[in-house]
Amino acid sequence: MKIGLTSIFVNDVSAAFRIYTEILGFKEVMFQPEMSLAMVTSAEDSTGTTLLLEPNDHPIARPFQSGMYESGLPALVLSSENLDKDFENLKENGISFRQEPIENEYGKTAIFDDKCGNLIQIHQNKP
Repeated sequence: MKIGLTSIFVNDVSAAFRIYTEILGFKEVMFQPEMSLAMVTSAEDSTGTTLLLEPNDHPIARPFQSGMYESGLPALVLSSENLDKDFENLKENGISFRQEPIENEYGKTAIFDDKCGNLIQIHQNKP
């Protein structure tokens, strides 16, 4: 088995779609703004996991999303082959980081704000 689809709550589906495609570099799978529906996948692995950018309008979604954010917990972990390069590119494109790249026993990590109500961690495995 493998993960085919996962989701992340967002404050604004259209804004999230722009950020995830134009800034983060994901590839469009489906975008129907009139239905608040957006799905993206990695441009590096277009047959991999699809990410649903899900509106946070369900009664339990907003408290969950804001609780994760306020606790400093990432809602999603992205993988990077070159975290330092991705960090610089994202900063140049207006992404603000809560945690700059740090090394740990597993590799490197950084955490940024996706501007849609979430903290996102980027991880690069140790070589």
